[in-house]
Amino acid sequence: MKTINFRGLLADTEIQTIRLSTNNGMIGYRIKKLELVGKTPGAQDSEAVVQVDTIKPTAASATIDFNSPTLLAVGVYTTNSASFNYPTTLFTIFDNVKFNQDIYVSNQCLQGSAINYYLELEQVKLDLNEATVATLKDMRGRE
Repeated sequence: MKTINFRGLLADTEIQTIRLSTNNGMIGYRIKKLELVGKTPGAQDSEAVVQVDTIKPTAASATIDFNSPTLLAVGVYTTNSASFNYPTTLFTIFDNVKFNQDIYVSNQCLQGSAINYYLELEQVKLDLNEATVATLKDMRGRE
């Protein structure tokens, strides 16, 4: 199927909603790529933690919990204004899970004020069983 992408600038503690829901839930998505770029690379020190979840978090957080069943991806971006001595580091990890509901991208800056993200999703056709499981997982996560 096709690949769709989303990009944006996340302020510190901001949570953005990516609308993916369909009427019948037969279209699913899987994360292919998550990339982060500072708002002003090299101009200021920056540390950011970006997380992608299946349910809206109550607040953006720099705490990463791989035990969370709602966590789809996480990216950590750091850079120093003296970048020739301290190169930019970027770690992204994402799960190979299919989902068919809205997702949420959140940012917690430990230094700096904002981060750019690029999220690439692969669109996949779900059979009835997969669509039901994906929808039920989403509903359970919202309890």
